[in-house]
Order: sequence, then structure tokens, then C-alpha cells
Amino acid sequence: MKKKKKEYFKVKHKRHRKSKAPADIREHIFKFLKNNPGLSFSARQINKNLGVKDQKGKVIVGGLLTNMVNNGLIGETQDHHYFSLEEPEYITGRVDYVNPRHGFVISEASEEDIWIKARDMNYALDGDLVKVALKDSLRKGKRPEGRVVEVLERKRDTFAGKVEISTRFAFVVPDFKKMYYDIFVPLEGLAGAQHNDKVVVQITQWPDKDRKPEGKITRILGKSGDNEAEIHSIMAEFDLPFSFPGNVEKAAKRIKEDIEGELPNRRDMRAITTFTIDPEDAKDFDDALSVEKLENGNYEIGVHIADVSHYVKPGTLLDQEAIERATSVYLVDRTIPMLPERLSNQLCSLRPQEEKLTFSAVFEMDEHGEVVNQWFGRTVIYSDRRFTYEDAQKVIESGEGDYKEELQVLHGFSKKLKERRFKNGSINFESVEVKFKLDEKGKPIGVVPKVRKDAHFLIEEFMLLANKHVAEFIFKMKKEEPRNTFVYRVHENPDPEKLQSFSIFARRFGHALQLKDDSISHTLNRLFDEIEGKPEQNVLETLAVRSMAKARYTTESTGHFGLAFSHYTHFTSPIRRYPDVMVHRLLQHYLDKKRSVKKNPYEEKCIHSSEREKRAADAERASIKYKQVEFMQNAEDKDYEGLVTGVTDWGIFVEMIETKCEGMVRMVDMTDDYYEFDEKNYCVVGRSNKKMITLGDKVKVRVKATDIDRRTIDLEFSDMPASRRHR
Repeated sequence: MKKKKKEYFKVKHKRHRKSKAPADIREHIFKFLKNNPGLSFSARQINKNLGVKDQKGKVIVGGLLTNMVNNGLIGETQDHHYFSLEEPEYITGRVDYVNPRHGFVISEASEEDIWIKARDMNYALDGDLVKVALKDSLRKGKRPEGRVVEVLERKRDTFAGKVEISTRFAFVVPDFKKMYYDIFVPLEGLAGAQHNDKVVVQITQWPDKDRKPEGKITRILGKSGDNEAEIHSIMAEFDLPFSFPGNVEKAAKRIKEDIEGELPNRRDMRAITTFTIDPEDAKDFDDALSVEKLENGNYEIGVHIADVSHYVKPGTLLDQEAIERATSVYLVDRTIPMLPERLSNQLCSLRPQEEKLTFSAVFEMDEHGEVVNQWFGRTVIYSDRRFTYEDAQKVIESGEGDYKEELQVLHGFSKKLKERRFKNGSINFESVEVKFKLDEKGKPIGVVPKVRKDAHFLIEEFMLLANKHVAEFIFKMKKEEPRNTFVYRVHENPDPEKLQSFSIFARRFGHALQLKDDSISHTLNRLFDEIEGKPEQNVLETLAVRSMAKARYTTESTGHFGLAFSHYTHFTSPIRRYPDVMVHRLLQHYLDKKRSVKKNPYEEKCIHSSEREKRAADAERASIKYKQVEFMQNAEDKDYEGLVTGVTDWGIFVEMIETKCEGMVRMVDMTDDYYEFDEKNYCVVGRSNKKMITLGDKVKVRVKATDIDRRTIDLEFSDMPASRRHR
């Protein structure tokens, strides 16, 4: 008797065909429906997913579907569409759109970010709060995969971009790089905008399967390419405020200064030599230093900080606006302040020859720079002199000029503080910063490096000293848990994988790193010393910072890895940072012997402040990138030496050494061979010629094109790197 022949049919796959039995197909159908919760599919759609084309196969699939419905494995709608009956696992999180092909959902409910295909985003946009159904399998065995089933909350409903108008309709191309849809605008929604204007558009209809997002123009920023229009576009892109509300400005103007009335409540330090040291273009002076020699030979150093919390009371309009902004934002050609000018540049600013209310950390220091006594409290000061960094540096170097003895004392102490800090494991995160020389219209006409000298380090060390000691003082005020609620600045230990990647990159320049836990800081400091003044300095310093965790605000004191401090806070800049305002209020609260406050409201403000800090940093980078593109647009047509700073499957990032501007050589422009991306080895390799381009390579490039709207610089190699195989 002949064996009964099993029924098989072909299932199409990307690379080859495999024969599968009905049981396998049943499992495939079950998993496909389960991984698409809330959706139903026709038999035709299921056949297409399976790759079934022949009639015999379709009949078998139809039979399997009927059988699965009858056995209660799947459901069927009245119009014969099939769906999963099994409830998937759901999580809630925020979308982080990486590129047009995929993104992630970041959730506290999952240790790993959830990988989402663009087609599974369900029209969610970057930053949206979404509900995600987890799929039944890991993506390539690495990450959990999911599908967005519902958009719970839209992150934003306005976007900045350039409007393009045709005869029947218009659309806005968003500046925001993670917005991958153009926004349709009917002609009646243009509000007077002209072709190529930079505008702000508000979404009136979110995207779905039948249409793109639709919107109306709410603000015209100016012509594309104009400095004001472009900077305003960046401000709108990051939802930065253009001005203070009228009622907030009025509230600020109503505040009166009453130094005499406050004297009974404060320590009077007006007679002690006091001065400020700030950048030349600074208008808000929020810190000052005082120096007084004591009879025992020690020095009393006062770190005096603008007493913003005296003027900005909890719950007021000014406080609500300050919380919302959380930080001042410094773009290339302007500052977007946290506080109105009446406060930031007048009442609170420690201007020369004026008495001011301050919150002070006062340290008695011996000849070794050790703190032998400390005092915290509210004070009144008189600033004798305003120094720029350049002014103070001249006095330090020459030993001549106003307050030369005081400056030399502070300089000596700052060197001892810095030396001790590095000995204890602090990392010297110095990066080469550049600033643009702008003409009267805001056009960049030059790029100059920011030079940090002893005067900068002097101020930095005393600010660090005050921040550290305030944090320690509050933490140690109670000897047992729960400690007093406070706002800390924390910095977690770096991710070992990121450090290893950085180590591989540094090795390409001939720098070997020892990555043992007890030597990371000393290894990095040694590296920074080695690369100072070398072409790779900026690249390595920047990548070292990127390999670190991001510092943040929280009510838990977990330490600061980069500074090697067990406890740290931000006390010294309340004019431009809201966490410092909270620190001042809490410090005074505990100095008044009051009980600990509730933690949750402060933790929420810490999270908000950290988010606002990131927004400010992103906006600042965007403004710098805009000026880089604008500068290179008009730069001399020539070859530039550069360093490969990034390698992706679509192009190679190169930083030009002369201008510190970064651009990309796109894969499609590399025509001498077909290049493939080797993710493991951070390189691309020519399929035929075996040429390899990898992180850290020195190359020569020319500017091929610039795009102001997208803030991109396209480069092309003017000489391909020498032929070589894998090292």
C-alpha cells in the first residue's frame, strides 16, 4: 500500500523558496494575526503575506482559516476578514523616531526600547505618547518588536518649515528632522504666506491611511535663508518662546528693590572686597566672589549668588513661567532668557557699584586650599568691580592691576582645588568649542576657537566647590533615611559597551585605553592630555562625551561620575536655571530648621528641567549647525582636510579640521565602487577594490552642496583613501 503523500506547497521568501506543511502555515497565520492586534485581514491579504500565488495553495490556506475559526483559534468578521482572538501584551511609552524606516518606543515598563517598523507606527510622530502591542518574537533575536495600536497624546501640533505653493494647494516641508511627512495646506489656510517663506503650521488633521497631515499657517517667519527667519524657525521647531506674556512682564516690573529693608534678615558683606568675572558680552551676572584675609592667616572666600528666590515666589506668574522655561537658551546670536529682563539684567544681576541681595556659600580655607569652615545663608553684597575673563587673565598673568592680591589668592586656591579634584577621579571633559564672527546682518564671516584660560578655571572651581558643599551639607543634615528632600545633579557611570566602542575608535589614532572601573577617569584624562593640539582632539573629545551617560536632575543623590563627587547640585546660576531656584528655596527651608518637604512634586520638576535642558541643547546645536551650513555655503571653493567622525549605511560623516564643520559624503556619491557598511567594524568597504573607510581616517573633501533648510552639508572625497584591507 502506497504511503499517503503529505500535502506541501511553496511559500515565497526573500532569498529562496521553502516547502512548508499545513501545520507550519497554521502557525504562521496565527503569529501574523497575533502580531497585528486590532486589525483584520482578508484571505487575499493573508495569502500575500505568506507569498502564496497558486490556486492549490490558496485553497489550502482557505481551509486552514475555516478550521482555525471553527476551533476558536482566530476570529472572523461578517465580511470574511480574520483577526486574532488573543490579547497581546501592551505597554505605554514615547516614540523616538530614528529614521523614515523605523523608530523606538521608550517605556519605563520595558528594560529595552521597543523596535517599531515605520509601517507599524500607526501614524504616530516623534515624541507622541502611544500604546504599543508587543509582537510575539524578538527582532533578529536582539530587541522586542511592537506595533503602535493607539496614539494617546500628541507631543506637538505645530511645526516650522518652508512653504511651497502650487496653483491648487500648498504644503509645508518641516524643518524638524524627525517629522517625515510634508504637511498639506489648502490655499485658504496660507494666511498670506508666499512661496519659500519660513512659517509655523498648526496641524488640523492628523495623518491616516488616506491622507497626509493637514494644517493651517499660524505665523510667517520670513523668507527662507534670511537670518531672522531661520533663527525664528529654529525657535519654533523646538517650541521656544518668542517673548514673555504681557502679564508676566507686568509682574516683573511691579517688583521693588528694598535693600535697606532686608538688612536685618541678612549677613552684611558689603564692606568685603567683591567682584564678578564674566564673558565680555554678559548682561546677567549671577555670581560674584569675595576675598578676606582672617587674623589666623586663613582666607574667607565668599561665593555669592543672585538671590532669585527672594524675588520669584512659589506659585506666582513669574514662578510658573520660570518653571515652564526651566532654563535660558543660548543660540548663536541671541539668548532666550528664563526670567524677564527686569529680573535677569537688573534686579538680580550683580552689577558693579551696586548693592545686591545674594545667597552665599562662604568658606574658610587654609593655605592648602582645604575648607576648614563653611557657612550658608542670605547676604547683602557690593560688587567693587566687573571683570571680563580677559581682564582677570591679564591681572593673573602680569600680577598687576585692580585687586591683584585677591585674584592671585583665588587663582592659587583654584589650582589646588582642580589638582585635588583630578587626583580624586574627576574627568577633564574639555572640548574644543568654536564661535562664529557675525556681521551686522548675522551672517558668519569667520570661525574662531573659544580659548579657556586660568580665569575661566578659577570661576569654574569655585562654582564646583559651592555646588558640592551645598549638596553635601543637605545630604548629611539627617544621618538616617529618609533624607531631606533635595534637588541633586547626578551623572551615572558610563555604559561599558559605549566605552568599548570609544576605545576602538581611539585606538585607530594610536591611543590605547585601559577600561578597568578604577582607572577609567585617569585613562581618559591621560588621553585628553595626549591629544591636546592634535587634529583628532575635537573628534575624540566630542565622542568621549557622547559615550558618557547624560547628567540629569533628580531628588536621589547617586553621585556624579564625571566630577567624582558623591553629592552634587546646581546652586550657582538661578538666573538661568530653575533647579538652582529650587535648591535655594530648599536650602533656606532647612536652614530654618523646617521638616522635609514632599519628594514627588520636586521629582516631577527635576524631570521637566532635565527635558527642558535637552531641548535647549538641541536648539543650540541646531543654531550652530545652521551657521556652519551658512558659513560653508560662502566658504572658499577648495579641498579641506577632515576626519571621519561617523559611518552609517547611507553615508560617511566628516569633520573639516580647519572650520570644525561637519558634513556627509553620501554612499550614492562614491562612484568608484559599490561600498557596503560594516557595522561591527565601524567602516565601509568597497566590494571590488576592498578600499576601507573607517572612523578616524584622515581624508580630503570638497563641499558639493549645502542646504540651509535641512541644515546639511554634502561633501565629496577629493581623494579616495589609500587602498587597504581590514587591519
